[in-house]
Amino acid sequence: MDLVTYGVETIADIANYQSDAEKSIRLYFSKENPDFTNIFAIYRVADVNIMLSDMINETDMRSVLVLMARMEAAFRIDYKIRSQNKHSDSLSIQFRKIWKRKKQRVRLDDILDVWGNIDQETKKVIGQLKGIFTFRHWLAHGRYWNIGNEYDFKTVYIIASAVLSSFPFYE
Repeated sequence: MDLVTYGVETIADIANYQSDAEKSIRLYFSKENPDFTNIFAIYRVADVNIMLSDMINETDMRSVLVLMARMEAAFRIDYKIRSQNKHSDSLSIQFRKIWKRKKQRVRLDDILDVWGNIDQETKKVIGQLKGIFTFRHWLAHGRYWNIGNEYDFKTVYIIASAVLSSFPFYE
């Protein structure tokens, strides 16, 4: 199944968008912008630099949200395929048990917990992913409480790339 056909971007597409957006923001806040003087004449240079940094950080966080949505899609699509087919691997067997009770209303944590039971290395990666999904929850729901770990796009991309290239997903 080609995920792009179903409107799900690859993580490379998301990374390219992130890079293009950051370049655009940097150009907008630079003196190369033909409207720079009109837009920023009333601001001190330090204030313009703070606005630039804030805008890049916000774009980074939005890209993390999209990247994590793609990650969730990979886990949920794999869960559905394994639950509805007759594969004999342990993941598929565990997912079929969950499917009987919850169908598609399964919590992402339940899916991740099954993956985490494969071996110690996978459990470690799943633990990292759970932390990132907690961060995503914080981002998506208002950012109004204190969060333990904050992640940047580059860190999340590296982990997502490792997961998507090494986990045996059915897609």
